[in-house]
Amino acid sequence: MRKRFASIPAIVLALALCLTPGMASAAELTVSAAASLTDAFKVIKVAFEKTHPGTTVTTNFAASGPLLRQIENGAPVDVFASADEKTMDQAVGKHLIMPGTRIDFVKNSLVLIQPADSKVVLKSIADLTQPGIKRIALGNPETVPAGRYTKECLTSAKLWEALQPKLVPGESVRQTLDYITRGEVDAGFVFATDAKIAGAKVRLVQEAATTTPVTYPIAVVATSKNPLAKAFVDYVAGPEGQKVLHSYGFKKP
Repeated sequence: MRKRFASIPAIVLALALCLTPGMASAAELTVSAAASLTDAFKVIKVAFEKTHPGTTVTTNFAASGPLLRQIENGAPVDVFASADEKTMDQAVGKHLIMPGTRIDFVKNSLVLIQPADSKVVLKSIADLTQPGIKRIALGNPETVPAGRYTKECLTSAKLWEALQPKLVPGESVRQTLDYITRGEVDAGFVFATDAKIAGAKVRLVQEAATTTPVTYPIAVVATSKNPLAKAFVDYVAGPEGQKVLHSYGFKKP
């Protein structure tokens, strides 16, 4: 009789595991976020997964404009974080965001930087007109928030038209940063947090004034049925998420 029933405890344990809530299938969450959030959100992703065992967070980083188009075209996204209010406003206008979930969670600033080994040293934005400055990187103003902020800055300084022949547009702020760190341009505009990531590879010239505050909103995508989406938004805006973001140079909204 002992041999006959020896396997019963093992069978009971297996059934118990199968019936335990959360064990049957792992939860998945998809987050699309502005390229400048890449490093901070990678850390937040791991921390969120630890506080929600069995959850896998998939992150998708790009310029805010293309991310919005992906959502509009039906990409299965649960959370959207933009580097500007304009893109999120467009998402709201197209009914792509769940009402009541939008939060401004951090601020940033635009800066002018150069490759660290640049032989032409800039002291201000006005110096971009020097003959020695031939190529200036910026995000594409049509799709990249950092590019729109740059256009605002240069227009306000009455330099936008004069600098047109020198401008080299990138498809995201990180691509712009790559142009600068690799020395493919003489200078460029990125967010302060991106310049911090680049470290000794770049030289800070000055903070660039923008007419629009550089604030980042985050929200749950309207088509999401995932209860963890709002939890992720709250985590990002909460103490733990803010601690990570501040460590990467982001400021309170």
